[in-house]
Amino acid sequence: MHQFARTATAVAAATLALASTAALAQDIVQKDSAWYTDAQARIQEMMARQPNTNKAKNVILFIADGNGVGTNYATRLFEGQKMGKLGEEHVLSYETFPNLALVKTYNINAQTPDSAPTGGAMNTGVKQVFNTINLNENAIHEDCASENGNKLTTFSEMVSEAGKAVGIVSTARITHATPAAVYAKTANRNWEGEAPDGCVDIATQLIDAMKAGTVDLAMGGGARYFAPEDAGMMDGGKGSRPDGRDLIKEAQDAGFQYAYDTGSAAKLNLDGTTPILALFEGSHMKYEHDRTDEDEPSLADMTKMAIEQLSKNEDGYYLEVEAGRIDHASHDGNLHRTLTDGIAFAEAVALADELTDDGDTLIIVTADHEHAIAFNGYCGRGSPITGLCYDVAKGQVKHSDEPLTGSDGKPYTVAGFLNGAGAVLTEQADGAYFGTRPVVTEEGATDPDYLQQALIPMSSETHSGEDVAVYAKGPWAHLFDGTIEQNYIFHVMNHAVSAE
Repeated sequence: MHQFARTATAVAAATLALASTAALAQDIVQKDSAWYTDAQARIQEMMARQPNTNKAKNVILFIADGNGVGTNYATRLFEGQKMGKLGEEHVLSYETFPNLALVKTYNINAQTPDSAPTGGAMNTGVKQVFNTINLNENAIHEDCASENGNKLTTFSEMVSEAGKAVGIVSTARITHATPAAVYAKTANRNWEGEAPDGCVDIATQLIDAMKAGTVDLAMGGGARYFAPEDAGMMDGGKGSRPDGRDLIKEAQDAGFQYAYDTGSAAKLNLDGTTPILALFEGSHMKYEHDRTDEDEPSLADMTKMAIEQLSKNEDGYYLEVEAGRIDHASHDGNLHRTLTDGIAFAEAVALADELTDDGDTLIIVTADHEHAIAFNGYCGRGSPITGLCYDVAKGQVKHSDEPLTGSDGKPYTVAGFLNGAGAVLTEQADGAYFGTRPVVTEEGATDPDYLQQALIPMSSETHSGEDVAVYAKGPWAHLFDGTIEQNYIFHVMNHAVSAE
């Protein structure tokens, strides 16, 4: 058939299909339902999308530590329910981003990943060995000598060489695994303030990177690794460096600005000319549930300061922002603090989105791994995500107010962990484990200090190897699609800042 004839036939078929669809729509009983019209509007929105192929001036990588698909689901409901909604219909700030993919998080030698090599994969473009940071596959955990010849080039080194500013923000210690992945190269993520002879500890690597100009701003916790052993800290703790070095003083002597609380942070000169080191706690920063504005800034506050400082660079910037304590609360089995920090993370993303331009700023929102969180039963709409699972109601949308029970006759919560400190089994005097589920009430389950019931007893709940999501907007964000390897995130960032 001639090309013109084939084209004419195709056009005719498409016209007929559209006419048929229109005719069918007239007969669809549910066409006026909000569910139906919302979906139709979504189709129109998707059809109107055009890929952004601008060169990215700025890149912001948001990492919610431990915020896999399940934990993210719980945060969505938690925030929605705090707003008076049933929760399931709520949408988190970054869930509106147009591009989405699932991310495989395993490490080279680990099915269930650790935050160090996952953060490293996103900052170098290659997967790494469990408990190491920014070393290649030949590195051996805790083997100092294996660092030699195996160190990788980081995204911060690449973009700073190109003239961009670099910043790191975290609610964890700034020397902790995920923020350290921006600048450190080490055979052991735990060498935060001390390393074997021949290797350099992570805190020292940060100061070296700031002196070299590959990091311009660092905000988080972890001051104890920058101060001499037994030196008094602002939170009442002590420094822990056995070598006696005072890296904070060294930073100030080098001309860096230093902040240690909300008041001193407010006095920082954010004109982009002087590097900033801000260490708000001796160890990790406070959970959002426990934080006050007088104690220390929020994650959104730090993100705002970082963007204001870094955006003064006419060549742009790379900023990594980590909500590190989402992970810690899940390790503790305390879902309430996991989710309050999750909301704080969503607020930081929303603020960054507001302060930047989609035309020149690539924003990526993801997690490094998931936790062993699980969801129970056939709960009705609006069951409190930290509370009891209530039965589905007949003839109405909201749940029935009747708690569902297990075969043991006891209520159970919507969410729990497969392992952790809230285990229903306890160790007996003879070393054996035995136990039955305690009765849990709505009041008890929704107490901020409640530990979710778990199966396997562990002092610290574990990570999970399942996928996490990545949400993105801005230049080249459309390259996120399908199921990807975690190290691919680096390659999108690199392509976006290099595109012509």
